[in-house]
Amino acid sequence: MQNKLIIAIFISLFSFAYTASGQKLIDSPYSRFNLGTLQPEGAFRSIGMGSVGTALRDNSSVYITNPASYSSFDTLSFIFDFGIDYGRNFISSGDTKFSSDDINFHHLIIGFPLSKHWGLAAGVIPVSSGYYKITQTVTSTDPTYDPNIGEYTTNHEGSGGISKIFVGSGIQIGKHFSVGANLSILSGLIQRNNSFVFSDSYNVFNNISTEKLQLVGMSADYGVQYATTLKNKYFLNIGASLSSGNNYSSKYSQLSLKYTAYGVNDTVTYAADNSTKTFIPSTLRLGVSFGKKNKFTTGVDYVTTKWSKSKIPGSTGYAADTREFRFGAELIPDKYSNFSYLDRIEYRIGGHIGDNYLIINGEQLREYGASIGFGLPLRTLQGNPFSKVNVYVDYSRKTGSLANDLHNEGYITVGFSLNLYDFWFLKRKFE
Repeated sequence: MQNKLIIAIFISLFSFAYTASGQKLIDSPYSRFNLGTLQPEGAFRSIGMGSVGTALRDNSSVYITNPASYSSFDTLSFIFDFGIDYGRNFISSGDTKFSSDDINFHHLIIGFPLSKHWGLAAGVIPVSSGYYKITQTVTSTDPTYDPNIGEYTTNHEGSGGISKIFVGSGIQIGKHFSVGANLSILSGLIQRNNSFVFSDSYNVFNNISTEKLQLVGMSADYGVQYATTLKNKYFLNIGASLSSGNNYSSKYSQLSLKYTAYGVNDTVTYAADNSTKTFIPSTLRLGVSFGKKNKFTTGVDYVTTKWSKSKIPGSTGYAADTREFRFGAELIPDKYSNFSYLDRIEYRIGGHIGDNYLIINGEQLREYGASIGFGLPLRTLQGNPFSKVNVYVDYSRKTGSLANDLHNEGYITVGFSLNLYDFWFLKRKFE
């Protein structure tokens, strides 16, 4: 019965998940450039540990950043993971402060074995969000008011985002090595609108400009892991994965016009290229993890992307290479305790520090953050100890100097995911 419920949930939520991904309405002026604001990688167990995952492998979780980990799924098992998150962004630039918030879908992932030491995973995850809304009104009492120009309002708005559907497989080769690959379809639409509207709209031309970037294409991720068991149930894993760079089929258009309150248009321009390419470069991940089975796990990842090699229509010159360190740990006091629920909880902590891929006025943004997380066990009727609710809280910060007309952003995210684990094709003795 539980298996059928999982399938029903998956089918009913898949359409919603695909259309909702990458549409988070968090106001960030930095989303005006490149592909928008990049979203965290992985499911919430990983994000609660600072988004590490290259060298992690577990029979009840799907670590999508390294498909070699899929070989760890238990025979006859099924994993379902669906998550939503709430975010609040705090923007500061000198004495100016602003905040916005939103709650939205984050991911839908499934995983199951094809045979012993051979697993498959699939899902939909967000890649970027292009939402922002910036409005400024200059009146006659404003210090920057110019009587030759008059009162006016400027509006800058962005919408849309990029999402990814993936399917992948991982298989164990020999006693210690596993390899895997993901095949992904990346797609989305980002639209940006700008307007300059004068109060004296009868005698002055107002200005509107719009640009749209739509892309679609396929890419592949490759991964390898080395896993060994030490004495007293301790383990050591080493992992590496590579997301291949790819040219995505794209459509890019720009429209600009001037108009008056009488509906008179002047110098209307329109340019469109329906056969251009968006190049997203490869990402290399290296990781190591150490721990004791069902007791504690630690991990460190190094992630780098050659964003300077990217080609994003409408955003030339705004991307720089990134290097990032991610680190995290998980502690389980007593996974199978019959007396204390607190002892069965999975306690997580993590952090990350590195570069943001955005460069403005010659300065590259820096980004760092810290997270905590919890795995709250769900006791099923069959006594399954692996199903859980994953919760995490993350605070990340983007920094840029005021001298270069940049601002700082502090971003708090709270995520909740339902992680269900069940066995297929087992005939129960009692119903």
